Amino acid sequence: MRYLFSKKFVKSYGQLQTIIQKKFDKQLGHLLKDVSYPSLQVKKYDKQKDIWQARVDKNYRFYFLIQNDLYILLDIRDHPK
Repeated sequence: MRYLFSKKFVKSYGQLQTIIQKKFDKQLGHLLKDVSYPSLQVKKYDKQKDIWQARVDKNYRFYFLIQNDLYILLDIRDHPK
């Protein structure tokens, strides 16, 4: 699988603390190897727009589309409880 960062994702990622960026980088590696990797907890976020959500940690999530062999990363942000 390949990946592409949207402009919004790049902006959001750049505003995160370094520790969250490192956690995301690790999770992206897992995503590229196995979308069902347990710590990702991937699930459909928006069925109509076909947007998926995955876990960075208990407080952050990232959102993406799947198009053939490409993950398009849309955003990364804190997860409201």
